Amino acid sequence: MNIVSNDAKEIDTDFLIYSSDFCPYCVAAERYLQSHGFSFTIVDLTNNFEKRKEIILETGHRTVPVIFDVRNNQINFIGGFDNLQESGIV
Repeated sequence: MNIVSNDAKEIDTDFLIYSSDFCPYCVAAERYLQSHGFSFTIVDLTNNFEKRKEIILETGHRTVPVIFDVRNNQINFIGGFDNLQESGIV
């Protein structure tokens, strides 16, 4: 996961979320993580079509949010908001 690895290196939060404007599931994911005391970094893909394509190629996930657990210096692909809720992380 090249692009994700690069983005994850530059942050010091629990989760990395690729998001876009006007995305209710992105907002729901943020609120969910906040309510459970987790920190997160948002990477906005709204006008970054090249990065969006790279994320799709790396994960196969075509919609936002695209969520990664980056705690303990490990990058774990979660998926979208529904996957986050089902993951049992919290």
